Amino acid sequence: MEQKIKTALVQRSGISKYINKISGPLLDRIDIHIEVEAVDYKKLDREEKGETSEEIRKRVNKAREIARERYKEYGIYSNSELTPKLIQKYCKLGKKEKVVLENAFDKLGFSARAYSRILKLAKTIADLDGKENIELNHIAEAIKYRDLDRKYWGN
Repeated sequence: MEQKIKTALVQRSGISKYINKISGPLLDRIDIHIEVEAVDYKKLDREEKGETSEEIRKRVNKAREIARERYKEYGIYSNSELTPKLIQKYCKLGKKEKVVLENAFDKLGFSARAYSRILKLAKTIADLDGKENIELNHIAEAIKYRDLDRKYWGN
């Protein structure tokens, strides 16, 4: 057990050394960043299958078309291109969603740039889900995709 802890600490320090080369402001400019853990073989070898690539492709193309149509008068094609003014117009949050986002900012110390990235990403997740408005699960998922903010640069 003690050897496992030592190995984990050595690996962690190596990861930290590499991660510290990436500045917080640079990381802020990346919409999605998560750490991917190793997968247990038994989870891969199960009978149950998820969405096929074809199903995902159709859902993504539909979401792209929704965004393209929504923003055609502005000459933009995706949620990632939203200006602060357009974020305000198209990424409105309900009370519950605002509370979750505020709590995330208080606990995780996100930046102002992360705020707009989270809202744009939540809008994309809502589009993929076929929803017009950002819902609680969309904002929670978008926050989850700021994993490295929390793990290496958070409070």
